[in-house]
Amino acid sequence: MALIQVTDLTFFYEGNFDPVFEHVSFSIDTNWKLGFIGRNGKGKTTFLNLLMGKYEYCGSICTSTVFDYFPYVVSENQMRQCAVDFMEEIKPGVEQWRVICELNLLNLDAEVLYQPFEILSHGQRTKVLLAVLFSGENDFLLIDEPTNHLDQEAREQVREYLRGKKGFILVSHDRDLLDACIDHVLVLNRQSIDVQSGNFSSWWENKRRKDAFSEAENEKHKREIASLQRAAGRTSRWADKSENSKIGFDPLKEPDRCISTRAYIGAKTKKMQARVKSYEKRMEREIQEKEGLLADIERPVELKLQPLTYHKERLIYARQFSAGYDPEGEHVLQSLDFELKRGERVFLHGANGCGKSTLIRAILGDQAGVQLHTSGELSVGGGITVSYINQDTSFLYGGIKEFCHRKGLDESLFCALLRQLDMERTQFVKPMEDFSEGQKKKVLIAASLMTPAHLYIWDEPLNYIDVFTRMQIESLLLKYEPTMLLVDHDVRFRERIATRVVEM
Repeated sequence: MALIQVTDLTFFYEGNFDPVFEHVSFSIDTNWKLGFIGRNGKGKTTFLNLLMGKYEYCGSICTSTVFDYFPYVVSENQMRQCAVDFMEEIKPGVEQWRVICELNLLNLDAEVLYQPFEILSHGQRTKVLLAVLFSGENDFLLIDEPTNHLDQEAREQVREYLRGKKGFILVSHDRDLLDACIDHVLVLNRQSIDVQSGNFSSWWENKRRKDAFSEAENEKHKREIASLQRAAGRTSRWADKSENSKIGFDPLKEPDRCISTRAYIGAKTKKMQARVKSYEKRMEREIQEKEGLLADIERPVELKLQPLTYHKERLIYARQFSAGYDPEGEHVLQSLDFELKRGERVFLHGANGCGKSTLIRAILGDQAGVQLHTSGELSVGGGITVSYINQDTSFLYGGIKEFCHRKGLDESLFCALLRQLDMERTQFVKPMEDFSEGQKKKVLIAASLMTPAHLYIWDEPLNYIDVFTRMQIESLLLKYEPTMLLVDHDVRFRERIATRVVEM
């Protein structure tokens, strides 16, 4: 067991005025299974890179621990090699027999180590790299989004694998994974950092209670401040009136008053003025106690959507439909019977490579930009407007202004929507190539939400998206009930949103 002590940590990216971390202090235990939670762009991956020593920073990070980071960067040359040939390059000192033992725990045959890495599925690649990562002995492991692009079965296998491990920081927005695998949480709030024991659900319940208490305290302080302001105002007016009556009086109207009464009125006024100052001091204390109460409260803005209503009940119909990319090879999608009706939110569910994205590309037709070879029947309603989110973000480039121009979007409304998705204004002047993956996904989601459509097709829209935004999107879809075709492996998202699940 060892401690990682972070003291007065401050870090800026070059060219940015806003700090990622400013005078941050906390400590964590290397024996923990630590879940790392926070909104997109708050600095989770940055902190892992600071632990790895990739950036200069102010303050100190004290530990005797050796760190290792997932995912490993696999070069194009290594992609053409077998994992057994390059795993020594990505983790010096790795022993093959240890990797094979870890692969057994991941229910993966050791033969994948002797196949070209590029022909392995996303799930197989992730498992191989996790096996290499955990083949060391004393490293503290930094695991960044291990389940993105994995199908449900692979996610469950990775979840069970991590459940049996310890000594790691896990960055993930998958609520099921966090609940299953962690025993502590490190949370980047809006203005502070929390470290506490428990999993995601226990932390979320604690946060809800803490936020409710803060809201109640804030209202109590607001009432007290208002009451003190009224009392101070009354007393101040009395003091002014009394002070003005010190000099000059009408003997006929005030026969009991004489010149010596002036000293009495002055003393009375002085007491009232002292009382006003006392009210003011109490107001200052109340305001100070009120400050910061709501600093960490998450208040997701209620998003809006403008779905169009299609004039027919059925939008898509397929019978014995098959599709593939090689005219001579076997079709990826075979003999599918499928239909999508107005108002349905249908999730396509199945293993990687079963044809989910292929079906989406067939429905999109020319919009997908891919040549497919098909057979059977696929009918898409005439005049349907489709709003599409691609699982790939590599095509995003340039600034927000250029993106809006290419997509025909109103820039001011688009930026307002990104702010509602909790993207900082400082991001709007950066090229999108410098955005985090979660921020790139928010660009695609915002563009889709701004497009009135009969049908919304979203292919893995929540990869890299933070938990708070996921909940925000869930509320939006449940409120407006658009017709949708979705692929996503977040179990809780699917359970809340789906009206029907199609097993591929």
